Amino acid sequence: MVDILIRVVIIAVALVIAVMIVPGVEIPSELWQLGLVALIFGVVNAYLRPIAKLLSLPLTLVGLGIVGFVLNIALVLLVAFFSGELDLGFTLAGWPPGAFDLDVIVAAFLTSLVVSVVSTALGLVRTLTPRM
Repeated sequence: MVDILIRVVIIAVALVIAVMIVPGVEIPSELWQLGLVALIFGVVNAYLRPIAKLLSLPLTLVGLGIVGFVLNIALVLLVAFFSGELDLGFTLAGWPPGAFDLDVIVAAFLTSLVVSVVSTALGLVRTLTPRM
């Protein structure tokens, strides 16, 4: 239980950093909404990502890994969609409910990149620190 909570906090921190770096990305101002968006992000990464990676393995081998970027973009868009449906306030360049255009895809790509890098860095720091 503590491990799941730590992962949700890491994702929340990564989302906050993504908002500071990537233009057009907004997260909710309320702490409980941010926690819920981070929880949705964690559930999507924990359960849907492995299934999607397994199903896209042949395309990944043929496409030399570019499918991984497309998969990350799709998962960020899915989190934004769920956030829009639950009225949590996580938007990518005004979507949802605005228009879905190239700005949304670029924001999703940059957000997935920042979240991946920050989550990996914080995860490494977490595993390298001594536990009591």
